[in-house]
This record gives sequence, C-alpha cells and structure tokens, in this order.
Amino acid sequence: MAAPVVVSFWMRSLFTFVDTIYASTLGDSAVAAIGLSIPFEFLMIAVWVGLSTGLTSNIARAIGARQGKMVEQYLAVTWRMVEAVVPLFMAIGGACWFLAPKLSPSAETAHQFAIYGTVLIGGSALSTFWAVIPDSVVKAHGDTRATMWAGIWSNVINVGLNTIFTFAFHWGIFGIALSTVIGRFGGLVYALRKASAHQTAWKASGEAGAAGLDPAPYRAILALAAPAALAYCLMASETGAVNVFLAGLPHGTESIAAYAIHYRVLQFALMPAIATAVAMLPFAARRFGENDLAGIRAGLRQVHVAGLLYVAVTMPILFIGAVPLATALTTSPITGQLATFAIRVIPLMCLASMSMFLCRPVFEGLGRGKPGLVMAFLRYVLLAVPAAWLGIRVARGLDAPGLYGLIAGQIIAAALSSAVFLMWTRSLVRRMGDTALDAVGGAMVEGSSSPRT
Repeated sequence: MAAPVVVSFWMRSLFTFVDTIYASTLGDSAVAAIGLSIPFEFLMIAVWVGLSTGLTSNIARAIGARQGKMVEQYLAVTWRMVEAVVPLFMAIGGACWFLAPKLSPSAETAHQFAIYGTVLIGGSALSTFWAVIPDSVVKAHGDTRATMWAGIWSNVINVGLNTIFTFAFHWGIFGIALSTVIGRFGGLVYALRKASAHQTAWKASGEAGAAGLDPAPYRAILALAAPAALAYCLMASETGAVNVFLAGLPHGTESIAAYAIHYRVLQFALMPAIATAVAMLPFAARRFGENDLAGIRAGLRQVHVAGLLYVAVTMPILFIGAVPLATALTTSPITGQLATFAIRVIPLMCLASMSMFLCRPVFEGLGRGKPGLVMAFLRYVLLAVPAAWLGIRVARGLDAPGLYGLIAGQIIAAALSSAVFLMWTRSLVRRMGDTALDAVGGAMVEGSSSPRT
C-alpha cells in the first residue's frame, strides 16, 4: 500500500520543489519568498490532513465492517466541512499580500512573497480541500495507485505550465504560483473518477449491506481531524518561528533562502516516511475493524526497518549531491554555503523524525487522535522552538552561521520526540489484548458507531 503513495507524495513534494527550482532563475529573493510561504502552506496542509485523517479512518473502519450507509454518511458530513473551510483559506491567501512587508527581510522579498503567497494559498484552496474526499475514498479501499497517478498528473501539468509561464510568458513568481494552482486540478479530476469507480464496484459486490448510521458523525470525524490538524498547525508555528529567527540574523535573506532549500529537499526526502504513514492509517483502521491486532504490530515493525534502510541509502547520495544541488538553486555564494550544510544533514533529520510520522497513524487507526496532538505539542512547542533558538546562540558563540545551530536544534528535538512516541506506541499495542479489541469491535457493530476514545 505504501509504495504507490511514496511515488504520489514525491510528485506532490515536487510541486513546491519545482517552484523553488524555477524561482532560483529569478534570484534568491524569489527563493526566500517561497520559504516565507511555508507556514501558510502548513496551515492548509493541517486542515487537509485533519479532514483526510478523520474521513479515511472512519470510512476504512466502516468498509471493514461492511456498513455502506455509514460510509455515505461520513462522505456527506466531510463535504459540508470542506464547503466551510474553502472561503477561510481564500481569505488567508489575500492576507499574505498585506502581511508581506512585516514578514520579509527586504523590500524585494516582500514584493515576491506578496504575489506568490496570495496566488498559491488563495488559489489552491479551491482544489486542495475538494481533493480530500476522493483521496480518502481511494485510500480506504486500498487503492494507493490512484493517489500515485493523481500526484503524477498534477506535477506533469505543473512542470509544463511552469516552463511556459516562466520562460515564454515571463510572468515571474506569479506564473510559478499559478502553474501550481492549475496543476492541482488535474490530479483532482483523476481522483474523482477513481473514487466514484471504487464506490460503485463496492456497492455492486454486495459487501456494503450492513445497516446502521453513526449517531454522531461530526464527532467521529472531528475526534481525529481536530488533533491531526492542530498537530500540523504546531508545525506551522515552528516554521514561522524559524523565519523570524533567521530574518534577524546577518545575511537574513540568504539564511531564509538556504532554509527554504533545506526544507524542500527535506520534504522530498521524508516522503517515503510520510507516505507510509498515510498508508498505515487505513491499514491499521481496517485491521482494527477486522480485529487483527497482530497485523498492526507486524506492519509497524516492518515500516521501521524499511525506514532505516532508506536513510542508509540517502545519506551518501545527499552528502555527495549537496554541492551541485546548492549551486544550481542559489546565486549567492553565502546562500550556497549555507544550503550545502543544510542539505547534507537531511538524512539525520529523516532518521530523527521517522517514528513521529509512523506512530501517529497507528493511534488514529485505533480511533485515538489525542496522542498525536500531545506529541506534536512536545516536539514543536516545548522542544523545537527553544532548541532552535538555543542552537542559534551556541552557533553564534562558536563563530558559526546561526542556521547551522538552528537545524542542529531541530534534529535533537525531533529525535527526542520520536523516541518518546515510539515507546508510547509499543506500550499501547502491547497492552491491547485480543479480548479488549473484540469488545470494541463488537460495540462498533452493535452500536452502529465507530470506536472512539
């Protein structure tokens, strides 16, 4: 299930990575402007992930229990939530125009960010949240290939339009943002078709005949959606704090641009872990609905082994490729030097962050959303921001660039958080016996409601 999602998420990660590549032809100010958009993108991702988590987990359990009416109920409820959040994020996109001078270290960066942030966030709101519904349906049915192809189609369109808008029409940062917005509609159309086909086939198979509705469908979805969304909002707060810290350093624009490159490459490198976590949610939820606790334990163990092998492979690749990649994406020697270091330590960040991504969907698949939020608060508020601030101070005291210390602090915070989360997850799964699991599964069918904490 995870392999096609890895490809899909690499494609989705390339959306903004492609933007960075094309922006590098416009100068470091354009790259820095994309970096300033990261917190706003995280807010959008937070709501998307929250809705997707709540919907995917609930309909996957309902599919496992063969409750077709409940699946339709959850889809209708989520659609109403989507209609509510789209206008909100269109307004946030407009706010980027007015916030640009306050967030940017220079007038040129502010101008570039005002355009990019407004178009990207405001425009993407129209397609991103609509995609929650078909994307959740195909994942709940185990068809992660559809997610993969949706990402591929989106990125092919994005790259083609980026080339046209940047080099043929010379639309600059506006064209880069617009191509991303339009590209996402291509993936949406494909996902809608596949989701409809899966639902039609499932109903025709006769496996959707179990009766019953959830008496509190909003609660069922929000019980998982709210903690997941808040967890990503905490990630956004970290990136916002990072931009503030870096803007106050000497060579602020260069530091923000280098961190933007670090972040985009990191997101690309982390996609296998993130994609595997996405696959783990319906995997764990369906096995929970089928009372297969041993399958959940085996899946968690196997994805951690795969993650360790992946980090071992990426470490030499990124160490060797850091210099040519940083040189290709920057115009200033200072930015290139900072970006080279930032790229080379990415495998360490991947290793430190792995369990944070892989453990959260196990809890969510069991109907428990709060642990993910608690761990996000620990990492991004209690550890990451203070560690980044302290790292900058230590690095400056050693006459090293502040960016080096900031990233080192983030790695330490991620490693500590992952260790705690992994021990928590193992302890929970170990304590959950087959008797308790059978009781919850029986309550789900008899009470016509999904299990909740």
